[in-house]
Amino acid sequence: MKKETKKVHKMITKDMSFGEVLNMFPQTTPVFSRYGMHCIGCSMSAFETIEQGAKTHGIDVKHFVDDLNEAAGLKKLTKR
Repeated sequence: MKKETKKVHKMITKDMSFGEVLNMFPQTTPVFSRYGMHCIGCSMSAFETIEQGAKTHGIDVKHFVDDLNEAAGLKKLTKR
């Protein structure tokens, strides 16, 4: 009998690159747009971390990461 394995994704963290997050969780694209990060298609998105982008755009990185994880289906958003 074949054992079924459930694919488990790690949580999105501030240290992950934009490209990594978008490749693993394309459903997070609207979150990037909502936060004004329209540069997700630029060449730096493959290297820039979520934290670096958030700082550049003056965004609270914790809230941003929480919203990304919720959109990816990895975490339920708690009240702020």
